[in-house]
Amino acid sequence: MDLVFGWRSAMLLSATVVLLPLAAALASSLRNRRANRTLALMILVLVGVFTPWLIGFAGFYDRWRWLTFLPVAVPLLVPALLRFYVHALMGDTLPPRWRAMLVPGIVEFGFQAISFCLPMPWKDHWADIAFLVFTPIFSLALIGSFAMHIVASLRLLRRYRRALAHVVGDDARFAARWLSTAIAAFGLLWSIWAAVLIWDWFDPLGYTGLMWLYLMIAAAALFLAIEGWRHGGAPFPELSTLERRPAAHDKGPARDWARQGAEWAERTRAAGWANDPDIDVATLARLLGTNTAYLSRALNEGLGLNYAAFINGLRSRAVIARLDAGDTRDVLSLALEVGFASKASFNRAFRATTGMTPSQYRTQVAETKNHAALPEMRRPDAVPPSIPSA
Repeated sequence: MDLVFGWRSAMLLSATVVLLPLAAALASSLRNRRANRTLALMILVLVGVFTPWLIGFAGFYDRWRWLTFLPVAVPLLVPALLRFYVHALMGDTLPPRWRAMLVPGIVEFGFQAISFCLPMPWKDHWADIAFLVFTPIFSLALIGSFAMHIVASLRLLRRYRRALAHVVGDDARFAARWLSTAIAAFGLLWSIWAAVLIWDWFDPLGYTGLMWLYLMIAAAALFLAIEGWRHGGAPFPELSTLERRPAAHDKGPARDWARQGAEWAERTRAAGWANDPDIDVATLARLLGTNTAYLSRALNEGLGLNYAAFINGLRSRAVIARLDAGDTRDVLSLALEVGFASKASFNRAFRATTGMTPSQYRTQVAETKNHAALPEMRRPDAVPPSIPSA
């Protein structure tokens, strides 16, 4: 039988041609090496997941029946590798008991490898049994494993964001947003994958019907590879370092941390230090002539703010001053000018400061000015003069 590369095989082959060089580039990256190598391995595993469909639609299994059970598709490795990637980006280490997390994938690979080595006369009969008995077991394990590792990754990300908020003003500059996006992408992939697998149990979709799932897996792999490469060199402060902030030990009379915090806040505002998008708690402490422990205590105890809320509050008020003064530039230009690194972080901080979006605030400023410019008799809140009696 001749091999035929139709549109299905062509699309999956095109994805593979792009994914393999990206995986090689990630594996050779010098920054965040452990995380990038983990992502490279994940990309290779995802390529392996859709490889049976790539070669199947091209006619490989019909021409070479001994390829049945070819041990290249090991989807149970994917959820664990997601957990490893998130953990490695935040701390350049693998999670505790990482070897145990690989056991489901190793079992799946071992099952395929043993089945692949069976004599040809046994394979067809064993394939029917495996499809009815073992495929649902592995599918349920995949759904549960995805759910467990996504939840654990989200918890770790929330912990990382809380720690970053005490050190930097905009966690997007430290690619925390990329982690959120990556976990969200896996959440979407998991939900669709699980829905298709459950549907296939009750109403078998067949080889052609499942093709769309594997096209989606290829698309997800492309997204993760391209975006992972883009963010592969971004700075990720280690979580253990962020959570090990030194405590301030005062000798002598107790300090008025509220007064100290207000004084340092005014100095920071007057000097315009918040306009530097890269300023972190250590840099600001050095500029103020103190240390990070005292600065953090003045902000936390004196002002009731973490570092991110403090620095972004100053930036938001700088934008408010410009809007009040009638600056007509778009708000994103104003936000970048005062030190924000992204529109999302600016909108979040501005709303926390004013209770409204920047566009709503600008509209309110314009309405207030128009209202003040009206003649007294035309102002809606003006009291009309009494009419003298005849």
